[in-house]
Amino acid sequence: MQDKKPSMDYNTENIPTVLPILPLFDATLFPKMVLPLVVLRGESVHLIDEAMANDRMIGLLVAKKQENVRPDPESGDLATVGTAAMILKMAKTEDNHVQLLVQGLGRFRVKSFKKGKPYLVAEVEHFSDINHKDNETEALMANAIKQFGRVVQLSPGLPHEMGSMASSIKEPGTLADMIASTINSSPEEKQQILEIQDSTKRLKAVTKLLHHQLEILELGDKIQSQVKGDMDKRQREYYLRQQLKAIKEELGETDEATVELDEYRAKIAEKKLPEEAVKEAERELDRLARMHPSSAEYTVAMTYLDWLTELPWNEATEDNLDIKKARKVLDDDHFGLEKAKRRIIEYLAVRKLKPDSKGPILCFAGPPGTGKTSLGNSIARALGRKFHRISLGGVRDEAEIRGHRRTYVGALPGRIIQGLRRAGSNNPIFMLDEIDKVGSDFRGDPSSALLEVLDPEQNFSFSDHYLDVPFDLSKVMFITTANVLDTIPSALLDRMEVIQLLGYTEDEKVKIASRYLIPRQREAHGLKAKQITIAAGAVRRIISGYTREAGLRNLEREIATICRGVAAGIAEGKIKKAAVNVADVAEYLGPVKLQPEAKARLSTPGVAMGLAWTPTGGDLLFIEATAMKGKKGLTLTGQLGDVMKESATAALSFIRSNAKKLGVDENFFDEHDIHIHVPAGAIPKDGPSAGVTMLTALVSLLKNKAIQKNLAMTGEITLRGQVLPVGGIKEKMLAAHRAGIKTILLPKWNEKDLVDLPKKVRDDIQFHFMDKMIDVLKIAIQE
Repeated sequence: MQDKKPSMDYNTENIPTVLPILPLFDATLFPKMVLPLVVLRGESVHLIDEAMANDRMIGLLVAKKQENVRPDPESGDLATVGTAAMILKMAKTEDNHVQLLVQGLGRFRVKSFKKGKPYLVAEVEHFSDINHKDNETEALMANAIKQFGRVVQLSPGLPHEMGSMASSIKEPGTLADMIASTINSSPEEKQQILEIQDSTKRLKAVTKLLHHQLEILELGDKIQSQVKGDMDKRQREYYLRQQLKAIKEELGETDEATVELDEYRAKIAEKKLPEEAVKEAERELDRLARMHPSSAEYTVAMTYLDWLTELPWNEATEDNLDIKKARKVLDDDHFGLEKAKRRIIEYLAVRKLKPDSKGPILCFAGPPGTGKTSLGNSIARALGRKFHRISLGGVRDEAEIRGHRRTYVGALPGRIIQGLRRAGSNNPIFMLDEIDKVGSDFRGDPSSALLEVLDPEQNFSFSDHYLDVPFDLSKVMFITTANVLDTIPSALLDRMEVIQLLGYTEDEKVKIASRYLIPRQREAHGLKAKQITIAAGAVRRIISGYTREAGLRNLEREIATICRGVAAGIAEGKIKKAAVNVADVAEYLGPVKLQPEAKARLSTPGVAMGLAWTPTGGDLLFIEATAMKGKKGLTLTGQLGDVMKESATAALSFIRSNAKKLGVDENFFDEHDIHIHVPAGAIPKDGPSAGVTMLTALVSLLKNKAIQKNLAMTGEITLRGQVLPVGGIKEKMLAAHRAGIKTILLPKWNEKDLVDLPKKVRDDIQFHFMDKMIDVLKIAIQE
């Protein structure tokens, strides 16, 4: 710290007429007064260093318009009248900032600014006070001293000695300067006082400021006296806020909280919220105005208003109703899926003819990897709408859909309202993925909450627990996906239009792989088109020998494996490009994983091939029967469910009751036990559709005749030998086609279910429709 006490004989004549100028922000120095300062700017620090090396004289000028001044003010940003000052003390901090204590010496007026220094330098003209010794001046001094004493008395921050100090000052100009530097007034008001040369006029201006300050302090004292008494901490805080509000109203000032409230009111007016939302918003604004900004409830209320004002109440995207363009987008993104595409085109056509029509709730159901989720994205692109996906798999809390009430800590709206905010429009496409995997527990049933969301007759006034005001969801197009429909509650399923995406034939998979999967994986692995080609035969080998699925995910994984192998060879410099043929597939993927089971298993009597439905598509189901010495026993293995066990018992009873008609020895059952086994014993199996297959396998065993090759069957049986219809026909037919089955026996009542099968499947397979078991056995068992 460098100290120097100024010489008390300084006057306007021996102060230099050229002074380095230090800009002041939010402060004013008067002559003969002392002021602490902190200097941050590099140019100003350089100015202080040079002044300390010379005569310690500097000029202080106040910046104009404090709220708009630049951080590096120029001459035009500063006042023209300032104060010459002497640096009393100077200290530098570790971060090269400077702390000063300066004393005012006299007023000056800037004549011109000079150049050549990195800081401002001005040629100045010093001027002294114009004093009058008359009665008016004495009266003004006495009144100022009296009012100032009252201000000191009412201001706890000012020492009482300040009043006595003012009484000892005999010069009117010095008295005015001392009072102006002490009272609470703005930098602009203090600058006006500084620029007045006449001491009497200066006293009058200071008296006005004193009077205003005294009114504020007396008002505060009055409010303080009104709120005295017994009150708890909350009441005390409230009255203090009222006191602060009254003071600010007197000053004509607004605080930050008032600005925030005005911003929210402007947002509410701009958004044109519904009437109920406006009432709730205004009620929350009134609560917010009465709260302290540091309270926890203040943040909660602000968060609620943010959600309310940022939702797309009236913002919507314009639908693209060009049918041809929409069809092209759908065809470019997906091969096949004609029924789903046709339904979307129908929706667009209806929207074009009747814009206010309510959209359907579509449910894409089918095995994994058949394009359900990606189809939703394509629909959004075709319509020109925003797309938002919500995964419902494993959701067990109703609040995930409807939101939490605001009484909970950390409450938020549900996923529906959150999705609308992210989408930024009130008519997006919502993809509710895996709706069949929604659970329920003690926190509620989310599927029940979805009933309102997915009902066009109700969702025009969907109420989220957090918002507590209705939001119109009728413009949103909801699309759901599911692997199975059995786990979806019937009330929820009733609200949706189910479109089955059952899987692809081998030819379709080959085309999809060449159009989409291979280019996508080639790009994902940094390969160019000329560096890798995969022949159609190689793709067929991958489909038949390495994958067994209705969808395409495993096929794409195997293609990715080949791309990685080629990329590794190119990166190591072993090859420059690769053409993958049928013979090359094993080099990249290893030995064939899946062998055709149909030919291998049907070579002996007692083995029949059925068709089963699984959540991942259709599959082949082999039934094996054998007999051994025993006493009318029936053994069932292969993790069979109760329904499947009952089908086996019914088949055996039918054979025993019709042994003569079927050509079976009636005494065979008295001396033999029957064992029925369904391979893949680690996998649980159930359902009535294996009844026909079990009965055929038993008759084949008992007659010692093999079943025809490449023949499969499905259907439920009765004790009277009737063949009843079963479900999952389309999935089963696609699985049979993938396995190369040429003949299929079906219940007669299932003939209608073949309408939606691909033409190639219908052409490649010969179908026989039966309603009696005798007819099934005539075709199935070789004579």
